Amino acid sequence: MNLADLNKIACAMVAPGRGILAADESTGTIKKRFDAIGVESTEDNRRDYRELLFRSAEGMKHISGVILYDETIWQKAKDGTPLVEVIKKAGAIPGIKVDEGTKPLPFCPGEVITAGLDKLADRLPKYYEQGARFAKWRAVIDIAAGIPTHTCVWANAHALARYAALCQVNQIVPIVEPEVLMDGDHDIDRCLQVTTWVLKETFQQLYYNKVALEGMVLKPNMAIAGKKSAKKASVEEVAEKTVKMLKECVPGAVPGIAFLSGGQSDEEATAHLDAMNKIGGLPWKLTFSYGRALQAAPQKTWAGKAANVPAAQKAFTHRAEMNGLAALGQWKADLEKKAA
Repeated sequence: MNLADLNKIACAMVAPGRGILAADESTGTIKKRFDAIGVESTEDNRRDYRELLFRSAEGMKHISGVILYDETIWQKAKDGTPLVEVIKKAGAIPGIKVDEGTKPLPFCPGEVITAGLDKLADRLPKYYEQGARFAKWRAVIDIAAGIPTHTCVWANAHALARYAALCQVNQIVPIVEPEVLMDGDHDIDRCLQVTTWVLKETFQQLYYNKVALEGMVLKPNMAIAGKKSAKKASVEEVAEKTVKMLKECVPGAVPGIAFLSGGQSDEEATAHLDAMNKIGGLPWKLTFSYGRALQAAPQKTWAGKAANVPAAQKAFTHRAEMNGLAALGQWKADLEKKAA
């Protein structure tokens, strides 16, 4: 393992004013998104849609890296250029989602464990050869009555750490993503309590598995109330509680933290990130690793029609620019209104 090289890539992934585009929806997930806009989910349509994002010259200025799905990393653009090369040409780093989704966790009703460790050691060198320089693995923790359990938190933290170690051995920067879902009716303090536990356990397991913190990026959820909660927290409260939690849990050796949007609206995800960066004085860079919060607008605008590509690229550019400003703590709500 060459840690200096891993650190260089991790730092580039969280470069000031830039963030990560999560374009790694599984075939099942992107089918749901395409169904919503009336587009058939064929291999060509999936390719065309993602290509329009990667070829958004202005939008990609705010993107440091792109997480790809297994299908996409092997695909070629319409003109025959490998999509990986299109991403590199846009000045971004190609990455790959390597987990294989979740499976029920034995004896833990309502809880899941992420699959995909079995053949990961064989798959990583092939992804590296194809151009991937970072990877992503998502662990999913739900909050409900009696959960999460210690079994679930420990098992997922352990799997994340084993994945991260395998990545580093193969000269790939791991994005470590322990996601505490915001689907329930819990308030922000319950989310804070569970996320603190999950992060502490994750870093404990990373230590036991000898993962070099300088060569990784953390992708956590924010401390935020559940979608069904009657008590919503303000932007300032989300920012203050999330930053306090991260200071307690995340060692300063980690180059950066790229948040997931996790079901927040486009503007909410931007506003929260901006408010955290306005706090300042942090040991790590705070940026975004958004999927839906960057893509919902361009997807709707595109609607599967070639004629809509320029307008869709404009919508993507706007969201990428807004989040780029938020990563610097320079976003303002009236910038959204101007664009509208």
